Formats: sequence, C-alpha cells, structure tokens
Amino acid sequence: MDSPSLRELQQPLLAGAGCEPPAQKPGKPELGPSLRETTFAESLRGWQPSPPPLPSVSAGLGELGHPELEHPPRQQQEHSSLDDKPRFPGASAEFVDKLEFIQPNVISGIPIYRVMDRQGQIINPSEDPELSQTEVLKFYKSMTLLNTMDRILYESQRQGRISFYMTNYGEEGTHVGSAAALDNTDLVFGQYREAGVLMYRDYPLELFMDQCYGNMNDPGKGRQMPVHYGCRDRHFVTISSPLATQIPQAVGAAYAAKRANDNRVVICYFGEGAASEGDAHAGFNFAATLECPIIFFCRNNGYAISTPTSEQYRGDGIAARGPGYGIMSIRVDGNDVFAVYNATKEARRRAVAENQPFLIEAMTYRIGHHSTSDDSSAYRSVDEVNYWDKQDHPISRLRHYLLSRGWWDDEQEKAWRKQSRKKVMEAFEQAERKLKPNPNLLFSDVYQEMTAQLRKQQESLARHLQTYGEHYPLDHFEK
Repeated sequence: MDSPSLRELQQPLLAGAGCEPPAQKPGKPELGPSLRETTFAESLRGWQPSPPPLPSVSAGLGELGHPELEHPPRQQQEHSSLDDKPRFPGASAEFVDKLEFIQPNVISGIPIYRVMDRQGQIINPSEDPELSQTEVLKFYKSMTLLNTMDRILYESQRQGRISFYMTNYGEEGTHVGSAAALDNTDLVFGQYREAGVLMYRDYPLELFMDQCYGNMNDPGKGRQMPVHYGCRDRHFVTISSPLATQIPQAVGAAYAAKRANDNRVVICYFGEGAASEGDAHAGFNFAATLECPIIFFCRNNGYAISTPTSEQYRGDGIAARGPGYGIMSIRVDGNDVFAVYNATKEARRRAVAENQPFLIEAMTYRIGHHSTSDDSSAYRSVDEVNYWDKQDHPISRLRHYLLSRGWWDDEQEKAWRKQSRKKVMEAFEQAERKLKPNPNLLFSDVYQEMTAQLRKQQESLARHLQTYGEHYPLDHFEK
C-alpha cells in the first residue's frame, strides 16, 4: 500500500460520526419538515378536528380536549417505509432491514503515515517538510542528548545514586518531532516519558539532574519522584504518576484556551495503556463535544509496563477510537521524526483554526525496560528488542538522512557524542554535590497560611530531629 498523504487525515467514520444519509430518489416526495424544525403539535396543523361533543362517561383522551392524541384523517398522504430517513438526534446513518452486527475485521485498519523509510530516504517528495540543516540538526542533537542522559541516569540508579528512573529509548522521535511542530507557548501535559519535549524546548540539563536527585535546586523541592518534570517557563505542566489523570485536565485547559481566544493549543501525551483508563474516554468525549483545540498524542510503544497490546485492547489500535467520538484522527510512524512533525504541525494548524480536537497515534517501540523497577526480559525476548534497536531506531533513521544530505559525518558524530556526554556528566556531578531541601519545606506550599494542625506537626518534627538528630544524615540537608 502506498503511504497516505498527510492531508488524508481520517474523517469520522460510520454511524454516529458524520455520514450523510443517501440522497432522495427522483420522483419520491419528501415526507415533510424535519422534527428539528417543528413540534409534534405543529405537524398536525394540516387538519382540523370537529368540535368535540360533550364528554360522556366513556369519553377518550381526545374527546377531553387533547386533539394531538387523536388519529389524523385517513385522507393523509400515504408513504412507503422505504422513504423514511432516520431522525434520531444521536446518529447519522440510514435504515437497513437486515439484522447484521458490525464485525471489527470488516473495517480495514487505519494506515500508518510516514515520510522517510528506514534508510532515511524521503518516499514522497511532496511530503518532505523541507527543513533547514540547522533545524534538522537540532532534531538530531536533542534526540541524541536525551539518549545520552538516559544512559547516564539509568546507570546512576543502578549504582544507588538516585532512587528511580525511566528511559526514553526508541521513542525519541515522538518527543522531538511533535515538540518541534508546536508553538513554544502551547501548553504540554505529559505522562512520564516525554523528557524529549523539554529537551527540545532547551530545558537546562542542570534542572533535569536536580529533579532526579531531589536536591535544594529541584523546582519541586524534592517532593516528586524522579522524571516527574515540570516547568512554567516552558509551558510544561508537572507530571503526576497516576495514569491518564492529565487527559481531562488537558481538555479543561484547552477549553480555557478556546474561551480566551489566544490562538494556542494544548497537547496531551499518553500511552496506549493509559488509553484504557476511564479518564481517557471522558476526555475524548468532552474535547469533541466542547470543540476544544487539543492534540491527543498517543505513544503506542507496544507495552503498558508488561502488558502487550494484544492483551491491552481489541480492535484497530487507538486511532480507530477517534472517529467514534467525532475526533479527526491519524496514525503515524513514530520512528519517523518527519512524519510526527508533519502530522503534529497540521493538527495544530487546524485545531487553532477550527477549534476541534485531533488524535495522533504514533506507532513506536519501547526499547528500554518500563523503568528501573522492571525487568522486561520476563515478558519479551532479547531478539525482539534487538530488532527495533538495530533495524528501526528513530535516531539511526535520522542519522541516515543527515548523512545522505552531507549535513553530518562520522567525525562530527564522534565529537558530538563526546561533547554531549561531557555536558551531561558535568550537570550530573553538580547535582550530586548539592544538599537536599530543608526538612521544614515539607510543610510549605500546602496552604497559603499554615493551619494550626500543620504548624503543630512542624513543631513536632523539629523536636524529634533535635532529640534524635544523630540518627539522621542531617548534614546532607540544607539548614
């Protein structure tokens, strides 16, 4: 199958999602005004009942002053049931007279849009985003810097230097391609594997490290788990651990943006596992009915922790759910950074112009373990992981593209890898030397004015540390 054009964004399909009823056959009269235009009583004005006789004991409802419940005269125009058009307010379809359930395998799958093949060659020149060398190099350096940071922080957790970490191996293209297509003021709601979005927005390496160490310079003051980043200046809402809670929150933010008419969108990232949560379905429905300028960006990486997609859902993935809610949807090759960029850019343009939601399903693969608490060898083979790492990695694909254009070479690759590792290690070592936040900060930022009960707890902790302080590493904490 030829790769579909980006302009072939999937329109809402089937019943209930915008299908028009068939045109009226020639020679067949229309049945009258739509019920959306007249009331039931108004539709009966074409006939006048005789004055009702005096009511008797056996009088019916019509005889007691309810002419709308009487039968119309027999001379009313007859018609065939074949002329009927469905008038139900919740669906747009046509009547059929054969009992038949719709089977999932009857509907062909939504195709996967891509721009370049695995060797980095542009497939359809008309879909080439025609980015400059500077722009593409920023893509590549953001992706490789993220990869370098992942490797160092993953190993640091294994050494006991930080408590937890989640890598982004194999999904770098989904982060950078989508981030590059956004305006820097667009609001981002991430899940917990979107560090590349912040990386592309020039979030300092020092703050990545400070957050993972939970030190005195951590914007979250050491209260969050590692990799739960947030940055007001970069319009990136702080990540929370519970799955899918960000989805209805993002819809609310998009609705506010629509009311403010500030020409920006909200993008909400989540995985295919989070798409099974009730919050996802509520968010999709609210976004569609309220016509919110939001991009739902699903990273379908094959696994929800240890649950493969074959056990996560039936049907044609996540993009196929969009039309059921009346949401414009597309499926893209998430390992093709240009396909992700094109789809997100077009979705953003139309979301702002048309005030409607869009759903992008980026097909990719999670090469790393779910987190440092997971051993994925228990539920997938090494050969499977190696295939995606060696044969279809988004960084390798973009490197092939750069090499084919003469924009990159092996010497530049070696120099950049060395430079990026040095930058990450410097930030890492600085973060490790910093003190932890003062324990008293545990009680701040809860209420504008501290309650009596909270103040009592703070005083209790102070007395405890004063009495038993030698049992705690207080020299590691800010005074």
